[in-house]
Amino acid sequence: MIRVMLVDDQELLRAGFRMVLGAQPDIEVVAEAGDGAAALEILKTTEVDVVLMDVRMPGMDGVEATRHVDGPKVLILTTFDLDEYAFAAVRAGAAGFLLKDVPPADLVNAIKVVHAGDSVVSPATLRRMLDRFAAQLPADAPLASAAGELTPREREVLLMVARGLSNMEIAARLEVAEATVKTHLGRVLAKLGLRDRAQVVVFAYEAGLVVPSHRPKV
Repeated sequence: MIRVMLVDDQELLRAGFRMVLGAQPDIEVVAEAGDGAAALEILKTTEVDVVLMDVRMPGMDGVEATRHVDGPKVLILTTFDLDEYAFAAVRAGAAGFLLKDVPPADLVNAIKVVHAGDSVVSPATLRRMLDRFAAQLPADAPLASAAGELTPREREVLLMVARGLSNMEIAARLEVAEATVKTHLGRVLAKLGLRDRAQVVVFAYEAGLVVPSHRPKV
């Protein structure tokens, strides 16, 4: 059973999500909150696997709340896919974002994907966000230095993920099995202390390994 928490200041929206998720045999809505601060208080005493977090709320918004969530995966809810707040939330550790008018089936699938340890922001979509907000990402020398711990092949995989390629596409380009790509990506995540593909893309931009034109830094 996947335990979900709904965090949104619009009660009607929470009711809609609760109705959709309540119909799923393997998902249970265990808590709700109207703002980030209230959500963090509830999380102190409630076991939650996935948090659906509105990005814009009065008081503590979803970005700030996401920074303080420890344990549960966070899915950000936003009204449009190039929202600067949604971008900031991904940088803060969210596993991805969903549009508020997401089809029910996609909402359910996103929760399951995140619970399984992956992200639901496609690298291509996140890359568009990074292009738009790249001015906020000055190159970080310590991050670039951390990338030096990667093997040449691991660095190749990191850059391809940052460009938006899927594991299957990376495997085709490198002429290796998809399982091999997953192994390399797992090592990249472990060495750099990253959680998922979304954070790999952000890391590549923040470290200056990828520039807004999508060309890797040489």
